[in-house]
Amino acid sequence: MARRAGSADMPLHGGRVPQWLGQRMARLGGIIAQAIIHHYGRDEFLRRLAHPFWFQSLGAVIGMDWHSSGITTSVIGALKRGLAPVSHELGLHVCGGRGRHSRRTPDELLSVAERTGGDGAAWIRASRLVAKVDSAAVQDGFDLYLHGFIVTDDGHWTVVQQGMDGTQRLARRYHWLSEGLRSFVETPHAAIEGRRQGAIVNLTDQRAAPSRQGQLELLNDLGPDRIVREVSRLRGGAPAATDTPFLPHLVMPEHHDVRPADVVLRRLHGALAAAAQCGPQDFSDLLLVPGVGARTVMSLAQVAEVVHGAPCRFSDPARFSLAHGGKDRQPYPVPVAVYDRTISVMKAAVTAARLGNEERLDAIRRLDRQARRLERHATGPTLPDFIAQERRRSHEYGGRSIFGHEPPPTVEMEHEG
Repeated sequence: MARRAGSADMPLHGGRVPQWLGQRMARLGGIIAQAIIHHYGRDEFLRRLAHPFWFQSLGAVIGMDWHSSGITTSVIGALKRGLAPVSHELGLHVCGGRGRHSRRTPDELLSVAERTGGDGAAWIRASRLVAKVDSAAVQDGFDLYLHGFIVTDDGHWTVVQQGMDGTQRLARRYHWLSEGLRSFVETPHAAIEGRRQGAIVNLTDQRAAPSRQGQLELLNDLGPDRIVREVSRLRGGAPAATDTPFLPHLVMPEHHDVRPADVVLRRLHGALAAAAQCGPQDFSDLLLVPGVGARTVMSLAQVAEVVHGAPCRFSDPARFSLAHGGKDRQPYPVPVAVYDRTISVMKAAVTAARLGNEERLDAIRRLDRQARRLERHATGPTLPDFIAQERRRSHEYGGRSIFGHEPPPTVEMEHEG
């Protein structure tokens, strides 16, 4: 039982994640996953991963470039590393990845099956079928280069895979979920949509059933050699384009900077207001890390939304980049001190909850609720002003990017503020 749950188009974006950030991504990504599983269960976490808007928001909140293709590799890699030490306890396993890691997916699935008693052969078949559907049955110009297979002990799974169109410098991400469908080859997609790029071949469309049957009959009647000759003779006749239904799909812009149109500002104001009005005094049982203040609470409010938010709240993934910045200084350098405090607070809350003490994790849920209540009437700075302020204060937050540590602000920068 599998269905394609969504897809996303993103600009190709070069560069590597530096080690100092990659380690933090793994820690925070793993902790967020554990919090979701603790509150809502493994199946709900799989559903989140299959939602393209939520997946993009998760990548942004852990500090990856908010709009780029690299977010897919980074999130899968972070979850794979961050959850590995607790995968047996959680009953959830992240397999595959990019390039050579993708090719190791069958071996990794067999290893998980041996440890858990799962049906490794069925998982491998599903992995291969999903890859074939998005590369052969649906021919949209994107060549797959990444395949992540996330499976639970009871056999439920999500696949996140990505293809590249080098000519247009675009990447497309496909999300699959192992529930709600009876066939891999007939209408398996709960979502397939993208920018119009000419005619595509979609043999999984229900209307393509005669074509699928005809292909089988041709193979039986003519054989492969004669089929090749007939195709060569008929080449040049373009097939008629068929419409595909409009379904959930995320299209990220080419610009790297975060602009006002990319953010629902009232949601940001809600998080800022919750941090300012609640502050550490209302969460004294939670905020035990020295130095935690309103700026860390704002980041925690956005992490809490990733854990608890409804799907409709992830329509603006760029907003979540405002929690911990980005490696390329967009929207501003990563505030390492804030990032580390966020990890410490979340880790302490999840650890206590696993031991039966829910107070700290419940405090994070209350923070999310408070932010949502306040956003109805909260006011605050414009997005450009907020970003400018974060850049001015970046040095005191331990700001860091691929360009190095952020220096103290110059007199000119202070005067501009």
